[in-house]
Amino acid sequence: MSRFMSVHDALLCSTVLLPTAAFAQTAAPEAVVADDTTIVVTAQKIEQRAVDVPITISAVSGERIKDLGVSDLDELSSYIPGLNIQEQSANNPGIVIRGITSDSGSSQQGPRVTLYYNGVDISRSRGSYQAIYDLERVEVIKGPQATLFGTASAVGAISLVSARPRPGLAGELTGGYGNFDQTLVGGYLNAGSDVVAGRIAFEGRTRDGYVENLAASQEEELYAQDQLGVRASLRFTPTDALTIDLVGTYDRQRNGGTPFISGTLPTEAGPADPFGAANLGGSPFSAQALGNSQLGLDRDVYDANFTLAYGFADGWTFTTVNGYREFDSAEVFDADGSAAPYLEFAEIADGWQMSHEARFSYADPSWRASFGWNYFTEKGRQNVPFSTEEGVFIQCLTGAFSGLGVACVNPAGAVTALNITPALSGGTIAALPYSSVFENQGDNQSYSVFADATWIAAEALELTAGVRLLIEERKSGFISSVPVPVLPQLLPEPNRTGLLRAVPFLNFSLIPGQIDTGGQTFEADRSFSAVLPRFNVLYRLSDQVNVFATVSKGRRSPVVQLSAARSGGFAVPNLQVVPQETVWNYEVGLKGAAGILSGSLGIYYQKYDGFQVSVTQSDGSTRTESAGKASNLGVEAEVQLRPASWLSLFANAGYIDGGIDENNDFAPAFSGARFRLQPEWQAAAGFTIDAPVSTGTRFFATPSVTHRSRIFFELPNSPVTSQEAVTLLNARAGFTFADEALEVAGFIRNATNERYLLDAGNTGGAFGIPTFIPAEPRFYGVQVTARFRNAGL
Repeated sequence: MSRFMSVHDALLCSTVLLPTAAFAQTAAPEAVVADDTTIVVTAQKIEQRAVDVPITISAVSGERIKDLGVSDLDELSSYIPGLNIQEQSANNPGIVIRGITSDSGSSQQGPRVTLYYNGVDISRSRGSYQAIYDLERVEVIKGPQATLFGTASAVGAISLVSARPRPGLAGELTGGYGNFDQTLVGGYLNAGSDVVAGRIAFEGRTRDGYVENLAASQEEELYAQDQLGVRASLRFTPTDALTIDLVGTYDRQRNGGTPFISGTLPTEAGPADPFGAANLGGSPFSAQALGNSQLGLDRDVYDANFTLAYGFADGWTFTTVNGYREFDSAEVFDADGSAAPYLEFAEIADGWQMSHEARFSYADPSWRASFGWNYFTEKGRQNVPFSTEEGVFIQCLTGAFSGLGVACVNPAGAVTALNITPALSGGTIAALPYSSVFENQGDNQSYSVFADATWIAAEALELTAGVRLLIEERKSGFISSVPVPVLPQLLPEPNRTGLLRAVPFLNFSLIPGQIDTGGQTFEADRSFSAVLPRFNVLYRLSDQVNVFATVSKGRRSPVVQLSAARSGGFAVPNLQVVPQETVWNYEVGLKGAAGILSGSLGIYYQKYDGFQVSVTQSDGSTRTESAGKASNLGVEAEVQLRPASWLSLFANAGYIDGGIDENNDFAPAFSGARFRLQPEWQAAAGFTIDAPVSTGTRFFATPSVTHRSRIFFELPNSPVTSQEAVTLLNARAGFTFADEALEVAGFIRNATNERYLLDAGNTGGAFGIPTFIPAEPRFYGVQVTARFRNAGL
C-alpha cells in the first residue's frame, strides 16, 4: 500500500467522523478498510460503517498526526472543530469540548471530559496527560453518550488508542533536531506471529525553555522540556474468537518552570511584559518549604491495561477492559510572576485509580444490543505548600508600610519590600520566612449498569435507545497547617493595633482565608445516583449518505467540597455539597461521501442546569461554585476533497454561541459570561501532497493554517485576561527513499512567530496581580526516520 493511501484513509477518518470501541471500555480492534470511502468501525460495540453511526466523532490516525507535524494533544486540537486543549503544563491540561472545559486539579471535583487510554478512563486532571507517540489513532466524541462512553463524559470524550502488536517483524527509529536545542529520539520494534505478537515503543523529547529567566538561582529557562514515554504491548490470539491485549506504559516529565509573568510588577529588564524576560524563583526559602529550589515539574505516570474480547456464540461477544493507573507529580511555581519572594507555591498531586468494565454484545439482521456493568475507584490528594517572607508578603499584598517609602518591586525591578522586616526589627532580623500548606483529598467509587439497543426498523431506518444507572460514593478530606505570622508582634502599640485593624486576618494567618485545622483531617462523604439516557435515529438517504438525530443526557458529579472555617476561635469543617451539573444535548447531523468529496455537518444545542465553575480563592485554592443555567448552540463541519491520487485537500470549522445565561439571579456575577477557553470560531484548512518523484522516491508535504477567535481565560470575563483571535501557519514536508525505508522531513510550527497568550489571570489574579503565560513561538527542525518491515506488515 502506498503512503498516500494511509494519508487518505486518515483524512477520511477525520472528516467522515470515525468512532471506535475504545471510548466504551471495550476491545479496540483496528478499523477495516472496505474501500476508499468506507471504513468499518465498532463505536456502538458492533462493527459498522462510519457513515452508519449516529454519533458525532472526529478521529485522526497516528500517521496523520505525523503528517501534520504535531507532537502534543494541544497542537492536534487545532485541527478538530469543537476541541480546544490548553497545556499549561503536563500537570495542568485544560481540555475543552464544545466550549466546556475540564481542568480542576482538586481531588474533590470530578471531570467533565472523559479521557480514555486504550479503553480505560484516565480523566483525573493531574494524571491524564499522555504523550502521543506510536498511536493507532486519537478520537474525539462530542456530546454526552453515557451508555457508551462512561459516567464522566458530560460533554464528550477523547480516546487515545496505542498501536497494537501485529504479526511479522518491523521497526522504526526517528531522530530529530530543531531550534531551542530541540531533540527527539523515538521509535518502535514489533515482532510476532498470528498467535503471539509484541511491540515496544518509546519517545524522548528535550528542549530549552523559550522564556528567559533572569533569576540567578534557576538552572533552566522557563518552559524547558524533558520527557520520556515507554510502552510495551503484548497481543495473544489463540483462536479467531479470542483476543487478549496487555499494555504497560510509563510516562515521565522533568520539565522547566511555567512562565507566570506578572502584568504589573517590572523586572530589571524593564516594565512588566508578558512576552519579555521573567524573573521567577528568586526565593531563598523555596527549597525547605516547597521541596525544591528549582521551578518546574517532576511527574511520573504508570499505567497497566488488560483487555479480552471473546466471541462465544452466534452473534454474541463478551468484552472486558481493566486498568490501573498511578501518578505522582510535584510542581513548583512562582505565582506572583516577579522577583519578589511573595507568592511561591508548589503542588504535590498523587493518586491511583482502578477500572473494570464488562459488556455482552449481540447482533443479528434486525437488532444490535449490548449490556454490562462498570466499577471505577480512585484515591488522590492535592497538597499545596506556600512560601514567602512576611514583610514582603504584607507589603506586596496590602501596601501597609508604604509610609516607609518602599514598594513591592521598584521600577528598576529591585524587591524593595525585602527592606520591611529589617526596618521594623531595627536591623535585628534580616528576614522572616513563612510557610503554610493545605491539602484536599478524594476517595471516590462509582458503580453502574448499562444497556443499549438498536432496532433496524427498515433497511433505511434505525432507532437506538440506551440507559446507564449510576451510583456514586464520594468521600472528601481536608487538612491544613497555617502558622500565625510573627511580624505584627514586632510592632509597638498603637502601630500593631492599627495594622491588625486594617488587615484583621493577620491575627490568624498571612494569607486571607487560610485556617489551621490543628492537625485534624476533616472528612465528609455523600452518596449519589443518576439515570442517564440516550436516543438516536439514523436515516439513510443513500448507501453513502446518512442523516441522524441524537438526544442524550450528560452529568458532572456533585462536589463534596470540604475545607475549614473558624467558629468560636476554633477550626471546624466547612462542607458545601455543590449539586450535580446536568446537560441535555440535542443534535442533528449529515455525514457521507460522494465521488471525490466526503465530509460531515452537525448542529447541536445543549442546555445546562447547575453549571459548575471553578474560582481561584485568595488563599490559592480553587473553589467550585454553581453558576445556575447555561446553554450552547453550535455548528461543526468537516470536509475533504481528493481531486487527484496525489492530492488531498481538507478543511473544517466550528461555531459556538454559548455561555452562562443572562439575567441569572442565582449567580449574577457570571451572568452572560462566555465559557472559559471557548472560542466563537475555530477553523483549520490545508492540503496533502504525496507524489512519486522517481522509482522508490516520493515527495510529501502538508501545509496548514489554523484559526481561533477570541477566548476568555477566566470567569467572570475580563478583557485583561483574554486573548484576541490567533491564526497560525504550520507545515511538514520531505522525501521518502528506498520505498519508504528512509524518510527525511522538515517541520515548522507558528511560521510567522505569532505572539499570543496561552493563559492569563491564574493564582496571581486572585491576589490582584494577574499573570500571563506566553504561548509557543516559532518552532522548526528536521527529522530523519529509518524503517524496516517484512511482508507480514
